[in-house]
Amino acid sequence: MLQLDEIQKRLLREVADLHTVPEGAYNIRSNSQSAGRASTENIEIIPREDGQGLTVKIKPYTTNESVHIPVVMTKSGLKELVYNDFYIGEGADVVIVAGCGIDNCGPDDSEHDGIHRFYLSKGAKVKYVEKHYGSGKGKGKRILNPGTEVYQDEDSSMEMEMVQIKGVDDTDRTTTAELKKGAKLVVRERLMTHGSQRAVSTYVVHLNGEGSSADVVSRSVARDDSYQKFDAKLVGNAGCSGHTECDSIIMDNGRILAVPGLEANNVDAALVHEAAIGKIAGDQLIKLMTLGLSEQEAEEQIINGFLK
Repeated sequence: MLQLDEIQKRLLREVADLHTVPEGAYNIRSNSQSAGRASTENIEIIPREDGQGLTVKIKPYTTNESVHIPVVMTKSGLKELVYNDFYIGEGADVVIVAGCGIDNCGPDDSEHDGIHRFYLSKGAKVKYVEKHYGSGKGKGKRILNPGTEVYQDEDSSMEMEMVQIKGVDDTDRTTTAELKKGAKLVVRERLMTHGSQRAVSTYVVHLNGEGSSADVVSRSVARDDSYQKFDAKLVGNAGCSGHTECDSIIMDNGRILAVPGLEANNVDAALVHEAAIGKIAGDQLIKLMTLGLSEQEAEEQIINGFLK
């Protein structure tokens, strides 16, 4: 395993909660190179021949195991595109932790674009955690453009936790999913932008099988002059249930656009969308300030609780 410096170690803690080498299967990527890789008896990590990604194979009925595939970047001006494919065997139940941290102290933009494709076999269960984080005082931007494709076989389940709280200047997140009979997808997005940051989240879920379901929920805060767009579309092609929700706090000169999309192509498709955008309520601030907090401290308390 390559020796990581303190900045790289800090980024790993932020995006993958890693303080040491993880147990189980892992691949750590640092500045476009492999910093360490390990497979297990049930989980095989195979590097692509071009070095720009991985193939991860998880055997049927694998349980209580995890895969960590974090990326860290500390070189200004570095740009990369990687493809990671995950094949999850029938009846497996695993956790996959991804995420990218960029520390840019230079004048040039640094960018990581990652395409993750998940193929869930019948009855497979996956919890997927993807965190993005940026730091560094350079003028170069920290850019992250993740693309996620999910293909779910019958009675499979995918839970996705998508988190971006600090330091990412520009992101365009695109997620698509295809669900067969009885498949279930749950997405929980947490997002905060500040300064002049821009964040676009696009979700398109095709509910193709009888009894399939999707629940896509985003909670976000837009501060300063930042901009956010949440675009979620559910396509019901069978007797299914789907729900999308955007719940956002707007502050300062922030801008937020919520775009609901519901398409029912079957009489038994039940689809719902909810959206709420507003400022922090004054009575909430007053209540906390009477307990001795300053207005700024009260705002932070409310935001932290909202994004949990």
